[in-house]
Amino acid sequence: MDFSLPPDVCMIRDTVSRFVQDDLIPLEALVIRRDAERGYSDEPPLPPDLEAELQEKAKAIGLWGIDVPEEFGGQDLGALAKCVVVEQLKHSIVPLRLLPESPNLYLLKWACKGKQIDKYLIPYARGEKKACTAISEPGAGSDVSGIKTRAERKNGKWVLNGSKLFISRAKRKDFMIAIAVTDPAKGKKGGMTTFLIDQGTPGVTIPSSYATIVGEEHYYAIFFDNVELSDEQVLGEVGEAFVPLQNRFGVRRMEIASRCLGFAARCVKLMIEHANRRQTFGKLLADRQVVQWWIADSYQELEMARLLTYQLAWKLDNGSTDFRRDASMAKVQATEMIQRVVDRAIQLYGGMGVSKELPLEYMSRLARVWRIVEGPSEIHRWTIARDLLKNGLPAEC
Repeated sequence: MDFSLPPDVCMIRDTVSRFVQDDLIPLEALVIRRDAERGYSDEPPLPPDLEAELQEKAKAIGLWGIDVPEEFGGQDLGALAKCVVVEQLKHSIVPLRLLPESPNLYLLKWACKGKQIDKYLIPYARGEKKACTAISEPGAGSDVSGIKTRAERKNGKWVLNGSKLFISRAKRKDFMIAIAVTDPAKGKKGGMTTFLIDQGTPGVTIPSSYATIVGEEHYYAIFFDNVELSDEQVLGEVGEAFVPLQNRFGVRRMEIASRCLGFAARCVKLMIEHANRRQTFGKLLADRQVVQWWIADSYQELEMARLLTYQLAWKLDNGSTDFRRDASMAKVQATEMIQRVVDRAIQLYGGMGVSKELPLEYMSRLARVWRIVEGPSEIHRWTIARDLLKNGLPAEC
């Protein structure tokens, strides 16, 4: 078994690493300050004009369309390459996400048909349009079967009514991918449908937002009041939202795991630097066993989570159509790993660790969010156990 990265992935990894060192890390103080000063405002921690400038620079050095098919103008390097790129980007807390974001790219690629390809898929793949996914509701978070938003067939149209909650970046997207119940009797097994809804569609309002413990994400409520949609705005097949949605979740969980790897690598680097520099009571921190164990444990946990995440990406690149268990494992292990690693880093730095002079306290807050979004750890453990209890160990075991 060859665990080395392909040469083209190594090259793009090194390109991203230089980009992060030269262009992102110098902006961290700005991001921390804007996050601290904005309060309840939904102003992003990275100014939009600066984000656009960084996106253009990234595009100029080849960091564009990493996993976009060649037919849509992308590099088609696959999920593993995108994982490596995301991991390298998250060596910095600057919230730059290269366009297009993978989860919705894969969903649109799997489900778009007819005119949707030109109207949504291709512009999204080229970074010309942005999308959000509207799934969670006041009574439906991890339990998707609790969705109440309803789409009824009336006079040749779909009429949508209901609400969504905690939808990230909803005000800054060109269209949303929304899930609604079309057949209550069937529920999630044949009774839910995905719709493409353009920004500015009559009846769609985004009246409120929710400030959270970290500024990278700002969440919104969305309300649908007799929103009329045509058949051309049905994504995929009527009643068949659930399976493509689960795979979309899997890609997002892989992406979150990759972000955790980047943060953890930065933390370990900071720990090593500080331990080799800081003296207490006449000895370097590097000479103290507890510090050595913090660093050793953090590095081992990082490597284990990385193997799980890269394996998931490899399976996706090799045509796997059901990677839910693998995605759950990567999500649980990576998000819980980074929480432990960043906590050790803060403990090692002491007072400076919780100050805004370093990125560690920002990382800690964001890492706490990652254990909840895209399914909390408890749900993923239940998913893994349910699969094993039903199907037994996989053949390779």
